[in-house]
Amino acid sequence: MNACNYDKIMCGEIEKYMGAKLLLHCCCAPCSSACLERLKDCFDITVLFYNPNIEDGEYLRRKDELKRLLTETGWAKFLDCDFESEKFYTAVKGLESEKEGGARCAKCFKLRLEKTAEIAKSNGFKLFTTTLTISPLKDAKLINAIGESLQNKNLVWLHSDFKKRGGYLRSCELSKEYNLYRQNYCGCVYSKSLENK
Repeated sequence: MNACNYDKIMCGEIEKYMGAKLLLHCCCAPCSSACLERLKDCFDITVLFYNPNIEDGEYLRRKDELKRLLTETGWAKFLDCDFESEKFYTAVKGLESEKEGGARCAKCFKLRLEKTAEIAKSNGFKLFTTTLTISPLKDAKLINAIGESLQNKNLVWLHSDFKKRGGYLRSCELSKEYNLYRQNYCGCVYSKSLENK
């Protein structure tokens, strides 16, 4: 059975919805850079920084770096969100020892995309998506399935697999070009502690 080509689907959706308002959930500046470069001429983009999974100091550092990238490039508007770390800890309770990419991550993706969809619906966006699929460590099939489950007739999930067409490599190049802080873990304390074992 062939895997779904989410990048090809996205190209068709871009053509169909060209110029529409897009709410783009972003996890950090490096991942956002290549995604925004690819989408900036296609949509009216607002970046949403909603990442209750990221530990405190790391959270502020990533948010500030993303705001700096947007200020320097002008590629999108910025929309901040409450930190809400307690929602992450509640969502993943009992899954603290799960490996990276397991059930804890699925709960985390769902939490963040639910909030993105909620904000998109209440603010008149036509489309929503996330930068998470640019990471070679993130499951594009799972992320797209969650996004699809949250769309309705008034809000469309923009499918993606941003790692395709050299997306991850391009994010590394843009990180160097803009001198972006590039983290070495997803941001959650459980991922960090498991990495150090």
